[in-house]
Amino acid sequence: MKIAVAGATGRVGRHIAEVLTERGHEVVCIARSTGVDVISGAGLDAALTGVDVIVDAATGPSPEEQPATEFFVTAAHNMQEAGVRSGVQRAVVVSIIGTDKSAGGYGAAKIAHERAWRGAPIPVTVLRAAQFHEFVGLLVDWGTQGDVAYVPEMRTQLVAARAVAEEAADLATMPNPPELQEIAGPREESMVAMATLLAVRRGLALKVQGVRSPSDPDAELQANGGLLPGPEAVLAGPTYEQWLAASA
Repeated sequence: MKIAVAGATGRVGRHIAEVLTERGHEVVCIARSTGVDVISGAGLDAALTGVDVIVDAATGPSPEEQPATEFFVTAAHNMQEAGVRSGVQRAVVVSIIGTDKSAGGYGAAKIAHERAWRGAPIPVTVLRAAQFHEFVGLLVDWGTQGDVAYVPEMRTQLVAARAVAEEAADLATMPNPPELQEIAGPREESMVAMATLLAVRRGLALKVQGVRSPSDPDAELQANGGLLPGPEAVLAGPTYEQWLAASA
């Protein structure tokens, strides 16, 4: 199959491109670095010529709700229009577990992303993933003030980006994929506990403090398990601790 991967240089997109290539598929990498812009539409028609499936793993430059929404909706519409012209058969869109419960922020932007794709003539499968293992380090870096790292209280089932990529590849190539699939790590974990583990492994003299930011509309959702997978989710290892040990 010929499969286009939007966001092919990103955290999960690069893994998706690698997995599909390893499985013998022809992969078209969609990214600004390859001369294709999903916002302006430059290069999209040429990139999607002969493509069977689009995998949308693209992310914008901002985590804020309005600019993120504008990015996702514009990119989705541009890929849909070019995809229809090129005869693309279907799409797989990478999203986030629990985003349908979001009250605002980036989660709300992902709701708009899903809706934009579902309104298209191209059949779509939405793959909602738990937080990636790499997300822990980002939260520690973002939240560090002096010798304290302020990390959101979050119940999650952290998952490897590679595992998400393998599931996305499965969905892109199976004959009759479901409209919605979830994927998460093998067990529930505390973001604060995993951030503490990371700080220890890095040798950082940091105290990790869990917080619920009053400016975050989804703080209670995160703390109370709203980002945990449902009973039909695909669960895939490694655990965060195993991944961290392998990475080190």
